[in-house]
Amino acid sequence: MKSAISMKAITKKFKSFTLGELDLEIPKGFATALIGANGAGKTTLLDIICGITGRTSGEITYFNGDTEPTPEVKERTGYCSAQALYPLDWSAKEIAISCEAAFSNFSRERFAKLCEEMDIESEIKGKKKTLVKMSDGNKMRVYLASVFARDTDLLVLDEPGSNLDPLMRDRLCDRFRQYLDEGDGEKTILFSTHNISDMENAADYAVFMSKGKIVEQGFVEDLKEKYIIVRDDIATYESTKKYLLTKSKNATVYSGLALAENRSAVEEIGAAAEIPNLQQLSIEILKLYEEK
Repeated sequence: MKSAISMKAITKKFKSFTLGELDLEIPKGFATALIGANGAGKTTLLDIICGITGRTSGEITYFNGDTEPTPEVKERTGYCSAQALYPLDWSAKEIAISCEAAFSNFSRERFAKLCEEMDIESEIKGKKKTLVKMSDGNKMRVYLASVFARDTDLLVLDEPGSNLDPLMRDRLCDRFRQYLDEGDGEKTILFSTHNISDMENAADYAVFMSKGKIVEQGFVEDLKEKYIIVRDDIATYESTKKYLLTKSKNATVYSGLALAENRSAVEEIGAAAEIPNLQQLSIEILKLYEEK
């Protein structure tokens, strides 16, 4: 597996929280979802990758061999956050002027087209509207348009779907695929989320984080082959619970996560074993580690 970013023994220590140590390879040519509850350390990790915050220890190697986020690395990387990415009194036109000055690979024509496609109200449509007057969803659309308007090799997106409506999240997934297809294996996306339900089709690889640690990772299809969801009437619970990594039950039924290697055993007992989707995996894997 070729890596767009390689991280070894990364740590970041705060007064009340420690990230790491983390060893992580972001596969080149794919979309990687960084999944975890709020406070798991996802934003901190993305900020370290982009050079927004420093690391306490560890090494990062970027696609061109640099071990720091140099100007060349930043030119090739598009970063987007749900937080205020630009001054709130800026309009789309001022964002375009700023991006054009900061990045040689930014296209104002492409930015204008993206704003049109994303239904962003701005002076591009003849209406001057500053960020402070926009909804959170429209702010995120502007931020995303400014990133996709650049010719980059890596996108690092912090909760890009958090403020978008379901239709726009679906369009964002399509745009992810378009971005990767255009790169012919050379472009990479890393995005964080605490709710994968509407972004599942965008993820090729998943990294699960809990309490500052990486607790599971792998290509999504491989993870679906590794685990199963077990369900049945409560009558078989005592027989199957030894196989369950997580458990949810009431007076009549139960369910839980198990390793796929135990499928035959639970089916012989009479319980149903299902292939999980990524949303189910996210809930069960995070439940497993958050409750420890």
